[in-house]
Amino acid sequence: MTKEKLIVITGPTAVGKTALSISIAQEFNGEIINGDSMQIYKGLDIGTAKASPQEQRQVRHHLIDIREIWQGYSAADFKTDARQVTKQLSAQGKLPIVVGGTGLYLESFLYDLSLGQSVSPHPHFRQAMYDLANQEGNLAVYQRLQALDPQAAARVHPNNLKRVIRMLEVGTFSNQLFSQQEETHNNHQSPYDLYVIALTTERQLLYQRINHRVDLMIKEGLIEEARMIYEANLDKEAQSMKAIGYKEFFPYFAEAISLEQASQQLKQNSRRYAKRQETWIRNRMTNVHSFNLIEEPESQAVLMTEIADFLRDKKE
Repeated sequence: MTKEKLIVITGPTAVGKTALSISIAQEFNGEIINGDSMQIYKGLDIGTAKASPQEQRQVRHHLIDIREIWQGYSAADFKTDARQVTKQLSAQGKLPIVVGGTGLYLESFLYDLSLGQSVSPHPHFRQAMYDLANQEGNLAVYQRLQALDPQAAARVHPNNLKRVIRMLEVGTFSNQLFSQQEETHNNHQSPYDLYVIALTTERQLLYQRINHRVDLMIKEGLIEEARMIYEANLDKEAQSMKAIGYKEFFPYFAEAISLEQASQQLKQNSRRYAKRQETWIRNRMTNVHSFNLIEEPESQAVLMTEIADFLRDKKE
């Protein structure tokens, strides 16, 4: 059975993924599938660098603005939704172009990654682990993971409490440890015929672009967007409350820090996130085509030719 063709555009924040996705979609009769875990939320526009209304009019975007800020949305939800959209687009003769973003979301969709998605949440277990962390510290919960699944523990920071608890939950309530499910994924091929693009640029230049983007976002109304979330009085565990671009301003609204401190914290968090994105691409993606379109814009012509060749294989 012939696999569906799929273009994937990944890379760190502020590297030009949106602009490239629109160019490819216009050139090859494509539509865009958002792969960012925060762009699914209505009202989170500036801080998530969501495609502008004008850009969305140029090319149709899917899986944007599909949840309210108080609602949850998991990698399993994304996998289901993205696969449905991909099937529909392919049936219509459209080229699906996935743009992200969030590594876990992309990985679950592209490579059948389960990561415990078959294990339903166990609220009482989670609360017990959070209570343990409050009483004895995050390390106490992490040590339980080390005892249960040392391979998984080696891949997560002790203070990433939500992830540690999820790894414990998977190992406790399923017939496989979290690390074993990852190994199962590593042996699987993608159900799609993929052309994966990783946009990159020199590290210091990327950091300059991130800093400039933050300044521009603030001018465009980011603080007002962040205040909207802050004043919604959401549960602190709500997904939107943890979004980079918003959470940095919550202490400012509480008059605990200055606006300048909040801005600098956002720049630092964004730079760190970009570094994690680059690490994820290196370690988790295969058959990647890397392009530095910022410093070498002429290479976009080469990229377009490669995509044309990739799509031509489908017809021959």
